[in-house]
Amino acid sequence: MIAKISSGKDTAGLIRYLFDTKKAKDHTDPHLVASWDGFAPDPGRSNDFAATKKLLVADLDLRVKQARRLGRAPERHVWHCSIRAATTDRHLSDEEWADIARRVVAATGIAPQDDPDGCRWVAVRHAPDHIHIAATKVRGDLRTARHWNDYLTADRALAVIEKEYGLHQVVRGDRTAAKRPTRAEQEKARRAGHKMTARERLRITVRTAVSVATSPEEFLHILDATDSVLVKVQRFSSGDIRGYKVAVEDDRNTADEPIWYSGSSLAPDLSFPQIHKRLTAIEQPTEATKRQRSAPWAEATAAVEHIPAHLEGGDDAAAQAHIAAFGEALDALPLLAAKEIRPHLRQAAAAFERATRSRVRAEHAHARALRGAVRAMRTQPSPRDGALLAMFLDAAVLAVIAARRWHQLRQHDQQVIAAHQALVHLQSAYDQAAAVPLAVLAHRKPPTPTVERFVALVREAVAAHAEQVLDDHAWAALATALADAQAAGHKPATLLKQAVEQRTLDDTRSPARTLTWRIQRLTRRPVPGGGAPPAGTHTVTDTREPPAPSPAARPAHLHQPKRHL
Repeated sequence: MIAKISSGKDTAGLIRYLFDTKKAKDHTDPHLVASWDGFAPDPGRSNDFAATKKLLVADLDLRVKQARRLGRAPERHVWHCSIRAATTDRHLSDEEWADIARRVVAATGIAPQDDPDGCRWVAVRHAPDHIHIAATKVRGDLRTARHWNDYLTADRALAVIEKEYGLHQVVRGDRTAAKRPTRAEQEKARRAGHKMTARERLRITVRTAVSVATSPEEFLHILDATDSVLVKVQRFSSGDIRGYKVAVEDDRNTADEPIWYSGSSLAPDLSFPQIHKRLTAIEQPTEATKRQRSAPWAEATAAVEHIPAHLEGGDDAAAQAHIAAFGEALDALPLLAAKEIRPHLRQAAAAFERATRSRVRAEHAHARALRGAVRAMRTQPSPRDGALLAMFLDAAVLAVIAARRWHQLRQHDQQVIAAHQALVHLQSAYDQAAAVPLAVLAHRKPPTPTVERFVALVREAVAAHAEQVLDDHAWAALATALADAQAAGHKPATLLKQAVEQRTLDDTRSPARTLTWRIQRLTRRPVPGGGAPPAGTHTVTDTREPPAPSPAARPAHLHQPKRHL
């Protein structure tokens, strides 16, 4: 059930609408199902409709007129709440709707239970699937009703009612979602030929800037250098930054002035204080760590691989921080990946955005390493053969699955749906990114005796998933990865064991693919003991020089003129 609540000034106008059957064709058999005392006049069941309607309005407005004479009546004295059942729900009886109405007015503070001074109200049913509650906000003691947060309290009451009545349970939010564009904004975007509103475009732009910035100052610089985006920085009298506003150049009001949006109006986590908190928690690289970060994609992949473990650690603040940092990684990927998979990555990032926020307060310091690794990725484009990107996406898929499970355990319904939507797009991007590097590996499949030896290793090391691995279309690629590892001096049996122990394979659609990427990452590490490859082994690594990366695969530079994010 969904409640919509509004306020107004005209009791007679609202009652007229609720009982109208001429203009509103869906109003069939309007009548009262409940009222403040059970004896309110019902125009829908009266022989003299006009007179009874006038009497009902007078009864509802009685206390309002009394309070007005004392100068105590609220300007918008009408409270209107519509409650609609889901299309799949059974039709409730008048008695059931009456019970629901009483519980809602009690929960919202309009007419608390056992309060003789509660406001006057009526519940009108003019269609099978919904009712309207009309009330006046003046109590019997002529004070104005205390109904703050009435939407939230009504929603909580309806959640309980849904369970008790066996109705469809609506997915409810936690008030951390980004503000939806208004209908006026949507119509304006449609007239201008845009698929998204200015608010939505700016939200994506700001999130992308956050994902690549390493400091609050750099974040503002990136925004200022972004094509078609206007930035206004607000400062305290001390000169410190207080906040920021952004606008799209072609989005203007009737006075031809830019329409500005504060960061918090785009999304709760895009206010400047929130962005400052996240960016100052980034691990700032020293000269030593810069030299160590010769393979930022591998480092970022390793950080993402650890996300499931962080989410299972029992520290919700740390878990929320890692989910938020991972969301930044998804926001940055479209800038770094090859052009052909960017649409899927953008859709995955846009969907996962909702999963990055919840009522759990994030302690961003816990995700410093992950954020630092993600920022380091921008120094290198997606690898030319696509293997490292596929490895990253393989780890990212498992991270999204873990995030979905984490939210599910905490009954974060909207975040669960968002994570699932992101997973669909991310898996499509992964399938596309992995196709070429897997085909290259499969083409170099080692000789049959070597493959048969690896089959035995798989049956021993991956007993629970052995048949699934061996029947997988990526088995040939895994065999090649094991042969490459052996040629580099590693022991395939040891690598297989380490790969399996890194993370369960239960969540993977293709365990052979996942093991292939894990084996390749493990192979990049130094050989234990520093030994050379065993005598008589020959490397099967493809030594052909790959083609130069296309311009689309190169990362956007931060200090160039205006650009698109």
